[in-house]
Amino acid sequence: MRARVVVTLKSGVLDPQGKAIEGALASLGVEGVASVRQGKVFDIEIDAPDRETTERRLRAACEKLLANLIVENYAVEFV
Repeated sequence: MRARVVVTLKSGVLDPQGKAIEGALASLGVEGVASVRQGKVFDIEIDAPDRETTERRLRAACEKLLANLIVENYAVEFV
């Protein structure tokens, strides 16, 4: 099965990398960018007997390694 895990910062958490990207875009002449928040995307292929097992395994992976649950949220999407 193929899935995508998207990890983003929780709202209210400062994002200095996003601010740096926002400033760089402005200096490159990209107009109209109000704000940038950076995140991570993981495309994962996983062997599992069904969707429920796959989602359970991916959530465990997020909670143990892929996301810092103190400052990040994650979402599992099936591709």
